[in-house]
Amino acid sequence: MENQIIIPKSALDFLEQLKENNNKPWFEANKPKYLNELNHIETFADDLLQELSKTDVLETKSGKKSVYRIYRDIRFSKDKTPFKTFWGGSYTRATAARRGGYYFHLEKGNSFFAGGFWGPNAADLKRIRTEFAQDPETFQKILNSKSFISNFGTLQGEQLKTKPAGFDINHPAIDLLRFKQFLVIKRFTDEEVLSPFFLEQALEAFKNMRPFFDYMSEVLTTDINGASVL
Repeated sequence: MENQIIIPKSALDFLEQLKENNNKPWFEANKPKYLNELNHIETFADDLLQELSKTDVLETKSGKKSVYRIYRDIRFSKDKTPFKTFWGGSYTRATAARRGGYYFHLEKGNSFFAGGFWGPNAADLKRIRTEFAQDPETFQKILNSKSFISNFGTLQGEQLKTKPAGFDINHPAIDLLRFKQFLVIKRFTDEEVLSPFFLEQALEAFKNMRPFFDYMSEVLTTDINGASVL
């Protein structure tokens, strides 16, 4: 499908200007331009949300609600520049039965759509590793599928350098057991982002995350015997 809700080139150009002038006086002087570009991003995000909601249940209410504030929290950061230099946002899957979240990042030369588990708590991480130790083949089948490889390449995220406590360093699935984060990332060129077909491409990227999400959701909502913990 060809979508008329597009990301205009001016939205990426504004970010480049902001990188060169990352200060409050410049931003305030150019706030009307920022609000205009923000409207384009929110409109696109809302359209994507409506399409994605046809195949998943999300608790994010609107595109506007999904887009992150451009103001950085600099209280505990050495970097005191006040503004983010990318458009970002996320959609949250609804209810405890649906785990994982969708994220988008738009920036000239660095646009990507991602999903997964950025900071799983200790209990979730242990449950995932226990499942990998018992049955790595089911998850490996997802990672080795043509759709996963063509969209995301490989599973990404921080990993331990050695082994997690309580697991054998010689376990056949030790490479999976070392993961502390579980992320999938699909990158897009500037040409793709600015294309009238970008909504379709972005939607397909998110849809192709579903086998990964469905697997993780089942693991994290059951015990090691497969009984529901909800």
